[in-house]
This record gives sequence, C-alpha cells and structure tokens, in this order.
Amino acid sequence: MTAVETDILREEMLSPAVSNTVQPRTAAALAPDVPRIIGRRTTDEFASYLGSALAALALVWVVYCGVLAFSGTLGFIVCWWLAFIALYGLISAMSNPRPIVADRLVSVVVLSAAMLVGLALLSTILHIFHKGWPALHHLNFYTQDMSGVRPTAALTEGGILHAIVGSGIEVGIAVAISLPLGVATAVYLTEVGGRLSRIVRTVVEAMTALPDILAGLFVYTVLIISFHAERTGLTAALALVVTIIPIIARSAEVVLRVVPGGLREASLALGASQSQTVRRVVLPTARSGLATALILGIARIAGETAPLLIVSSATTYFNSDPLHGQMNSLPLFIISSVRSGQKQAIIRGYGAAALLLTLVLGLFVLTRFLARDKAARR
Repeated sequence: MTAVETDILREEMLSPAVSNTVQPRTAAALAPDVPRIIGRRTTDEFASYLGSALAALALVWVVYCGVLAFSGTLGFIVCWWLAFIALYGLISAMSNPRPIVADRLVSVVVLSAAMLVGLALLSTILHIFHKGWPALHHLNFYTQDMSGVRPTAALTEGGILHAIVGSGIEVGIAVAISLPLGVATAVYLTEVGGRLSRIVRTVVEAMTALPDILAGLFVYTVLIISFHAERTGLTAALALVVTIIPIIARSAEVVLRVVPGGLREASLALGASQSQTVRRVVLPTARSGLATALILGIARIAGETAPLLIVSSATTYFNSDPLHGQMNSLPLFIISSVRSGQKQAIIRGYGAAALLLTLVLGLFVLTRFLARDKAARR
C-alpha cells in the first residue's frame, strides 16, 4: 500500500459517517457492567406484577365464571394464581433475560407460599377469637371457676380461674425441675464431654422427637400404677418435665456452643478453674440464649394435652395444692368443654383457647425480642 492510499484510508476512517457508526460500538464496549439490584423492586417489575395480576383476574373471571360456568372460591383462586404466574413470566420475558425471569418467578412462588402460611395462621387466630369473644369480655370468666355451674349456664356464670391457676402451677413446677437438669445436660455436652457424651446427645435428640403421649404413659405407669400415687398437679407437672427437658437441653447446647472459645481460654489463662469459667464466663455470656430456650420450652408445654389426659383430669373446682387432689389446666378445660357438645360450654372452650393462644404468641414474641442481636437493638 502506497502513502497516498494510506492517507485516503485515514481520511475515510475519520469522516463523520464512519465515526458515527464506530463511536457507539466503542462506547458500548467500554461501558462497565452495572450490577442488578437484588432485594428492591424496580418500576418495570412492579408494573409487570400489577398488570399480570389484573389481567389474570379478568381472564379467569371471563373463562371460569362466564365461559365454563364454574363456581367455587377455592377453584377460582387457584386458577387465578396459575394464570398470574403464566402471564407474569411472559411479560417479564419480553424485556428481560432468562435469569431475571426465572428469579422473578421463583420469588413470586416463594412469596405466595409465605402468604399462604400467614393467611392460614391469621385465619386460625381470628376464628378462635371470634368464637370465644362472647366469653372473653365477661370479667367472671377470669375470676370464677366452674364448681356448681352447669355446662348450659349463661356466660355470666362460672369461669376458668381454676384452669389458669392449674396451668401456672404445673408449668412452674415443670420449669423449676427441668431448667437445672436441661442446662446441666447442655453444660456436660459442651464443656465436659467424655465417653458418655455421644450417648447422652443421642438420648436427648431421641427424646426431642418422642410423642408427648408417651411421657404421660411413662409417668402414669411408674408413679400411678407402680407406686400407687394419686393424680395430682405434681404428677401432671412431672409428665410435662419429661417433655420439656430435651427441648431445653438441645437448645441450651446450641447456645453454649456459640460462646467464643477465646473467652474460655482467657478465663483459664487467668487462673480460673473449669467450673469457675462455666459459672462466671460461659453461662452469663449465654444468658439471653438460655432465656430464649426456656421460653420456647414453656411455650411448648403450655398447650400440651396428651400427657395431661392420662395423668390428670378436667375438674370444675379450684385447687391450688399440687400435692393433693386433681388439678385442671387450660388444655384440659378446652378439650372437655368442646367435647361436651353444649353451646355455652363450647364458647367457654374457645375463650380458653384464645387466652392460651395469646399466652403462647406472647412467649414467642418475647423469644424473638430476646434473640435479637445486641448491635441491632442499639
């Protein structure tokens, strides 16, 4: 190539027509990749979501109710959800690559599952409170027992004071016995160890999955049949102890393993013994986690019914002595009231269930509050 041809080719490359076609490609090639924002919906995604939902609703309304003449709320909701998923995928695929479309579809499916679980829980709570509200707004419902009150009596007579006190006493005794045993078991598994640690851990894990009715059968066989003990609040509490000990031990073991090993090493380096390290360093550090484990255990046994059906009975009179006489509790009161078949008794049973549900939900909220990170609280 001569020098003249080289100059002509250089002028053609620098001409406006060529520069306009080359410059955009060069800018696009040199532009950095912008990462896609995850966890925040864009305007396009929100518009696609809303448009697909409305279009699916209109389509299913015409086809399901008009063309096919079907009826049924559940079938309509299922068809609407399937049509929404299909339309949302098609609309998203028009302007987005395949990974984004797949991510949006999976997000919608997961969100729908979470909403379904939340809706089921909310409907259960609302149903129980709606059925029990005629009894809940009466003061005598909390300050009287059912001694001398017929199941068909008006809601202004009788109450569940005996069941509330009975549940409190039985759970209190169960916690007083199981908390030291459960924490001691967790300390042995995490701090001491030894040849028996595997066996103890296996037994604890097996007892966690143990059916609750077997705990009641065990206490009934050992205490009531073998030692001829009477059915009291103490026997009911011992049945709850068998249920709550593995829960506290397993949860406390997980909490104690989270404690940094550097704290133990620093305590031992300062001359403290192993027992002093556990008592003054490990347990205070894991205090909030141990409280969480205890509250979870209480929430578990507060609504237990199967063990109590065997070792206790639903009474109508007030009894605050756990060593003598039978003692009622909220779970037993609920099941006996609902099984009676009487309208007023069923309403009282729903009221007791609402009170028990409030207690359990409050314990779980308290658990979530205690389990929060300290840095997040600040």
